[in-house]
Amino acid sequence: MFHLESTFTKLSAVDPGEYDTCVFTSCELGEADLSNRVFIECEFVNCNLSLARLYGTSFRDCVFRDCKLLGLRFDQCNPIALSPRFERCALGHASFHKGVLKKIRFEGCSLTDVDFTQADLTESVFDHCDLRGAAFDGTNLEKADFRTAVNVGMDPERNRLAKAKFSLQGLLGLVGK
Repeated sequence: MFHLESTFTKLSAVDPGEYDTCVFTSCELGEADLSNRVFIECEFVNCNLSLARLYGTSFRDCVFRDCKLLGLRFDQCNPIALSPRFERCALGHASFHKGVLKKIRFEGCSLTDVDFTQADLTESVFDHCDLRGAAFDGTNLEKADFRTAVNVGMDPERNRLAKAKFSLQGLLGLVGK
C-alpha cells in the first residue's frame, strides 16, 4: 500500500507499504514490526520506536524529532536507503554497525552506548550530543564534527579521524586512549 502526504497520530502499528512525505506524531511503536516498510522524506515527531524490528526497512531522508529510539538496530535497515537525521532524540543502545551514513546529523541527542563500529560517518555532525559509552572501532570519522559533543571517547589509532573537529574537552577523550 502506498501512502502519500498523510498524517498519522498516536498509531501503535504501521501497515506494510511505502510512506512518502508522511508525518507520524506521538506514535507508540515500541517493539512494533516495521520490517520492509519504506519511509521517504517522512517526519517522526515525539514517537517511541524503541526496540522496533527494522529488517530491510528504508528511512530515506527522514527526520526524527524528540523521539525515543532505544535499542534500534539501524544496521538491519536497507543500507541503500538509510539517510535519517536526528533532533533531540534518545538513541541509547542503538546500532549503526557497518552503516554507510555519510553526512548524518545528530542534534541534541543522547547517544549513550551506541554502536558505531566499522561505520562510515564521513562529514557527520554530532551537535550538542552525549556520546557516553559510544563504540567507535574501525570507524571512518573523516571530517566529522564533534566540537559541541560531550563524553567523546575513542582510540585514534583504531579509527580514521583525518580533518575531524573536536573541542579541547573532546581531544581529552582521544588522549585518554
